[in-house]
Amino acid sequence: MSLTVPADLLEQASNGEVDDEQFVACVRTSLPYAWSVISGLAERLPSASGGFADNRIPPPDEAARGQLLRALASDAMRGALERHFGVRLAFQNCHRVAVFGPASPQGAYAEFVSPRAQILNQSPELVDC
Repeated sequence: MSLTVPADLLEQASNGEVDDEQFVACVRTSLPYAWSVISGLAERLPSASGGFADNRIPPPDEAARGQLLRALASDAMRGALERHFGVRLAFQNCHRVAVFGPASPQGAYAEFVSPRAQILNQSPELVDC
């Protein structure tokens, strides 16, 4: 299961829309490792060189890896996180996540998500990533 949804939020969703802040709060409590990585990158972004901040540290265990994968694989979660932090997220593998802000150079995002960058980011220890 991707999220642990409180009963009141589930009821609200059954009766209508859920706003981003409620959804983001659910993501934050359900996926604390993913939240800490993404929020930490968003905090580093203003002082990051190259117009983006990225994470190169592998998750400490499979549960943490799963959280990051679930947060970034879900269009709803990814979009809500991007809107919440005011960033654009990019993802290369089980741990290489980057955040790009509105002031980031146009080419920085394009380079990060390029096939070249994906190939250069590979290593034997990431085969089962």
